[in-house]
Formats: sequence, structure tokens, C-alpha cells
Amino acid sequence: MYILYLKIYILSRKYNFIYNRNMIIEAKEQIKSLLALRGYTLKKLAQMITEKTGQNCSPASLSNKFSRGTMSYHEVAMIAELLGFEISFNDVEKRI
Repeated sequence: MYILYLKIYILSRKYNFIYNRNMIIEAKEQIKSLLALRGYTLKKLAQMITEKTGQNCSPASLSNKFSRGTMSYHEVAMIAELLGFEISFNDVEKRI
């Protein structure tokens, strides 16, 4: 069975999100959870993206990408970086 572990490190705390084909956690809900952990809003995230990329980003455009499922891995990685998170992939077959 294919399983992907995504570990996100926040200071000394570690949060694990586990994905497999039977359990889909939408990017929108994950990112909103991470925003809540940081005390940020979608508007603040859009401002941070605009500052980093120099391209206009609005909360509505982010919400639309979440709703349509069109956010790229690069964009998710950038959001993780902006929020102070690290994405890592672990080979679970080696742990079994």
C-alpha cells in the first residue's frame, strides 16, 4: 500500500499528516490549519506571497486554487516556507 508521510516541524513540536489512497486531506484544510497555528489569515498569507514573488496574490485567488485543486507542489512548498514549516518525505517501506 502506498503511504506518504508529511512531517511539518514547528519549533520543537512535530506534526504528522499521513496520506494514503483511502484518506485524502485537502490542501485547503491543511494550510488553513497551519495558518491557525501561526495565527495568520488567508489575507496575510496572500500578502506574504505577493511580497515574496512580486506577483499580485489575493485571498480570493488562493481560495479559488484550493477549491479547484490547482495549487502546484511548488506553491505549497513556498507556503510552507513562508509559514516556517518544512516538508519531508519518508520511505515507509524501510520502516516496516
